Amino acid sequence: MKYYILIAILFITGFGVEAQNSGCNCCSENHDDFDFWEGKWEVTNPDGTAAGMNTIVKMQDGCVLMENWVGAKGKYTGTSVNFYNNKTKQWEQLWVDNSGSYLKLSGKRTGNQMILRSEPFEGKDGKKYVNKITWSYNSDGTVRQLWEIYNNDTVVNVAFDGLYKKVGN
Repeated sequence: MKYYILIAILFITGFGVEAQNSGCNCCSENHDDFDFWEGKWEVTNPDGTAAGMNTIVKMQDGCVLMENWVGAKGKYTGTSVNFYNNKTKQWEQLWVDNSGSYLKLSGKRTGNQMILRSEPFEGKDGKKYVNKITWSYNSDGTVRQLWEIYNNDTVVNVAFDGLYKKVGN
């Protein structure tokens, strides 16, 4: 009997209706933290040469940012799935490319930057490294993506440094 009373109270107070009709599982500030990267972009290297084209689309009712990359020569392509994980309270990215490489990252937005890191991995030299990718949203609407590789808090390589400029609207 107590069980039926509890169910009746939950439905009378609207709990059951709210749970079924919330309509937006990814409508929070955290889910919008990476929206500055959404769009169609021309990407250049630090010397101004073409690096490639990138299209980032928000999908799955606002829960996912899907990236599709094509290198300047058209031979190198890759895709990433980016999402805010409510359980870990972090953004996560899974990148896979046509060379068979993949990268898993996680992190959060700080100010105008989204900063994601990999778990430590062992290099060919036996040392431990961490990938760190920082997307900086600039005041002119461009985005800088800087991919650094660290060993013991020291940058040992810059794998990519690209400036994103929006194409069209």
